[in-house]
Amino acid sequence: MTGQEIRDAGLKVTAPRLKILELLEQGDGHHVSAEEVYRQLTGAGEEIGLATVYRVLTQFEAAGLVQRHNFEGGHSVFELNRGEHHDHIICTLCGRVKEFVDPVIERRQQEIARDLGFELADHSLTIYGRCKDPDCPNR
Repeated sequence: MTGQEIRDAGLKVTAPRLKILELLEQGDGHHVSAEEVYRQLTGAGEEIGLATVYRVLTQFEAAGLVQRHNFEGGHSVFELNRGEHHDHIICTLCGRVKEFVDPVIERRQQEIARDLGFELADHSLTIYGRCKDPDCPNR
């Protein structure tokens, strides 16, 4: 995404918006909290306030540029809206989030909705478990 996407979303291109968008686009920019965005930016020498980070992320969400997820414990995390549906599995020990797409699960959800007399408009699936990563800090 570029400044043009920010403009296309009806927002003015500003340095904080560009920096936050850039951070979200970086390799591990998936599922970050506002606090993590703030820490990463200030750690890189950027002068930005936590309130600005929250405000920009909320504006990005309203404009459809990012998606907010409220995983277990009500902790909000954000990810770029790339327009592709996916589901999440989250480690209850370390909080690691993995994305996945499974056509069988998607098909089954459609069948369940139809069998119950619904037309599926949207859905989200979040699975919680314990990762088997030997480096999990809470294992």
